[in-house]
Amino acid sequence: MGSITGRGGKSQEPICTRKADGPAQVYWQALLTGDRGTVAEILSDPQNNLSPNAVFDTSDLEEWKNYRFNLRRLRLWSLNYEQELTTPLHITASRGYTDCLRLLLLRGAAVNFAPGGKTALHEACAAPSTECVRLLLSFGADPEAVSEDGYKPLHLCKSRDSIECIQQLLQHGASVNSRTEEEDDTALHIAARHGLTDHVQLLLRYGAELEAKNEEGQTPLNAACAQPHQPQDMDRYYRVCQLLVESGASINAADRDRQHPLHLACKNANAQVAELLLARGANVNIMNYSGNTALHNILQATAYKLEHHPELVVRALLNYGAIRIWPGSLLKVLRYCHACPRVIEALMNSYDHVRISEDWVEAVPAEVVQKYPRFYQSLFSLEQRPRSLQHLARYALRTFLEGRLLLVLSQLHLPSALHRFLLLSFEDVLY
Repeated sequence: MGSITGRGGKSQEPICTRKADGPAQVYWQALLTGDRGTVAEILSDPQNNLSPNAVFDTSDLEEWKNYRFNLRRLRLWSLNYEQELTTPLHITASRGYTDCLRLLLLRGAAVNFAPGGKTALHEACAAPSTECVRLLLSFGADPEAVSEDGYKPLHLCKSRDSIECIQQLLQHGASVNSRTEEEDDTALHIAARHGLTDHVQLLLRYGAELEAKNEEGQTPLNAACAQPHQPQDMDRYYRVCQLLVESGASINAADRDRQHPLHLACKNANAQVAELLLARGANVNIMNYSGNTALHNILQATAYKLEHHPELVVRALLNYGAIRIWPGSLLKVLRYCHACPRVIEALMNSYDHVRISEDWVEAVPAEVVQKYPRFYQSLFSLEQRPRSLQHLARYALRTFLEGRLLLVLSQLHLPSALHRFLLLSFEDVLY
């Protein structure tokens, strides 16, 4: 007969498994439903041989669903048996059953017991359950406990509802700059990656390090820019990046692949973040390890990010002085980006003329031409005629002001229509 200890845990009680029905099954069901009365009754009867520190083995999911558990001891010779161990404290903390949790703690449950590799505080933070976190900490739970996977409770506060959990942990001495063991992430990396503005703000207030780099060489700003997100999440990622930048985060911090925040924001087609970085002086033409600029990244992502409006990123980059695609490569761009005519329009309007051939017509599927007939008819017709004088005047002015276009235009009192035209406004009449 043997015992198991978690990281920093104590010697365990017998493990509950499925050998027979009985008090262990009743105990298990009561814990799962937060039935404090039944839990108290079970623990009060010494004949049940059950305690607040009983360990349940939930490795067999089918048996776990049936709540068929009883008592046995771990057999050390069963080396190929993968165990998933939990305790009453873990069960109630993960489900937010504060009354049951308090009862167990008052009955002597070991607050830092971790037979399955993590403590009940880890579970409460992951849930998240603020009241359970507060209760566990008040009973001496270690805010710096490290799970088997190398996470501290602070690293598991990944949802919007976990903000008060972070507050409690920090007030009880959790280190704001502690790292995960494998990824080398800080809590600020994790909050930024999940687009959690309130978390970022709180962590910064407690002294979170802005330029901490993880295993991938990412700062929190890099992590926020690199995280793929849905269109409905773009605003909150923008707010996170804005907060980090305004707090002094380096906009040109490169990761191990020499990806800068601008590269990453363009790969995710987040125009708001791209414009934020550009306005703060991000180098629009710097290359990553693969030789790609931010413009290359957004063009490669366009076909997969149509709902993100990648044309807004392309236009912003061009207006901030991005080196244009070599004209000979425009046909390749057309093949990849034809589903987003506005991207093609922005690119075409940054040249004084482009040589168009029959290959261009063949590069666009017929169904796409049918969807945007006016635009593609207009594009293909440029094979026979030159660009308009209006366009050539725009091109000449943009070329003359290259690198300072936005600065100069902001000081000129131009009609809004002319201002938009100079900044490559889209001709929606063509769509």
